[in-house]
Amino acid sequence: MIRITQVKLPISHTKEDLVKKAAKLLKIKGEDIKELTVAKQSVDARKGREITYSYVLDVAAQQEEKLVRRAKNPNISIKKEKSYAFPPLGEECLESAPVIIGTGPAGLFCGLMLARYGYRPILLERGKPVEERTRLVEEFWQGGELLPNCNVQFGEGGAGTFSDGKLNTLVKDVSGRNGKVLKILSEFGADPAIQYQNKPHIGTDVLSQVVKNIRQEIIRLGGQVHFDSLVSGFSYETDSQGGRRIKGVIVKDLTDGSEKMIPARAVALAVGHSARDTFYSLWNDKIPMEAKAFAVGLRVQHPQKMIDQSQYGEEAAALLGPASYKLTCQTKEGRGVYSFCMCPGGYVVNASSEPGRLAVNGMSNHARDGKNANSAIIVTVTPEDFKGMGPLAGVEYQRELEEKAYALGGGKIPIQLYGDFQKNQDSQSFGDVEPELKGSYAFANLRNLLPEELSQALIEGMEAFGKRIQGFDRPDGILAGIESRTSSPVRIPRDQDMESTVRGLYPCGEGAGYAGGITSAAMDGIRVAEAIAKRYRPLAEDYRTGKDSGEGEN
Repeated sequence: MIRITQVKLPISHTKEDLVKKAAKLLKIKGEDIKELTVAKQSVDARKGREITYSYVLDVAAQQEEKLVRRAKNPNISIKKEKSYAFPPLGEECLESAPVIIGTGPAGLFCGLMLARYGYRPILLERGKPVEERTRLVEEFWQGGELLPNCNVQFGEGGAGTFSDGKLNTLVKDVSGRNGKVLKILSEFGADPAIQYQNKPHIGTDVLSQVVKNIRQEIIRLGGQVHFDSLVSGFSYETDSQGGRRIKGVIVKDLTDGSEKMIPARAVALAVGHSARDTFYSLWNDKIPMEAKAFAVGLRVQHPQKMIDQSQYGEEAAALLGPASYKLTCQTKEGRGVYSFCMCPGGYVVNASSEPGRLAVNGMSNHARDGKNANSAIIVTVTPEDFKGMGPLAGVEYQRELEEKAYALGGGKIPIQLYGDFQKNQDSQSFGDVEPELKGSYAFANLRNLLPEELSQALIEGMEAFGKRIQGFDRPDGILAGIESRTSSPVRIPRDQDMESTVRGLYPCGEGAGYAGGITSAAMDGIRVAEAIAKRYRPLAEDYRTGKDSGEGEN
């Protein structure tokens, strides 16, 4: 295949225009192109220029090396991209099925890969199946009871299920895992275009169905998925070197309160960033953990049309769809302030998971057809900001902010106009921006929520962002708090074989501190599956006939 980069076309172009452009660059006729695939698509919307699509194309034709030489173009070369390949399988006896704790992206992708290679994994989830979970979350937003084990944070699909479903990642990927994740998502119901779009997203409505389809495939391949199954502890044994290793997991059935132990020598810990009770259980068991930096702040809403106008202009927005943004700055005091989880045409949602505490997040459906854009504007915090000592000090820092948020709003989402936040005064009514929220809300002074140094940093950031997007610092922009679950407050160390110092325990994904979103968590789940597979022999005798051949399929 021939790889052509930097292919620019107007945003109104047709597929035929793409073929003509590739043929012109290769100095051949359009009919001489046997196959043309879009490897990457992005939007070039730099100010002062015509807005265009920018493509990376893969083209199949006869005498490809000759065509590349003749083109004499640095943007035209023979494709050398590495395809994903699952590692050779190990031979050590596993004795019992690998156990995966959590069915967020890390857990599901770890489970799917192991199931495809005959390991018959057991997935344990404290929450409900995604269909029932969605119904219960909607009931909560309508004023129903908060369920501590099934909410926006917990349940099949993980916290990312109720988000914009963004799939871009900053993780450098030379192994092809990123492409593998996108291909699997497409295979189970996502738009195939996510495999080449520069900023792909799924949306909450589509992601829910994808999650269900992956679960059904794991079961079809001999795996098990158990809901209402809370891991309340672990069983250990002493290994031949005098250290500890996992012997099994203790599981509480939340439907009847009974407990049982599931034997396991390989346990993927993919619990997500909000599994605070699990963190405490691990710490009590003396499993090494450490506090890590994260970020907290407030979520801001603006009219989507305002963002579209600033980023693209009205005519281009009609063709390109709702615009997004990514903003960063550093304050005079050295704090990092940045936008996070930007949701075009989305909603601010009550994302609480503990009684008496309140957190918010952002969510969009696939169409992104809500009237507002929203994103978290967050400020970095480090262990030096936490009051306590030890690896769980960040957890307590989050909890304190969430308790304040709950009190400020009387159990409802506390909101305030940005202009009033600047003036440190209560809001009384809305301006031209109308709120788009999932869950009840109440006016409150959010300056009483954040530490003053963080409030000042947020204001400094908003003013800087207003110089980049006209109207971003408008006084009637709507703030909501608290955005506290941006990433895990802890990291659970692991070695090059992906194991904790407790052998057989594989810290995995966002909760363990190794990911920051749907794609990176899924990629980490695949990494842990690879580590288990490289060591152990599959349980199924016919494992070599699995759907993934491991022969380099991308």
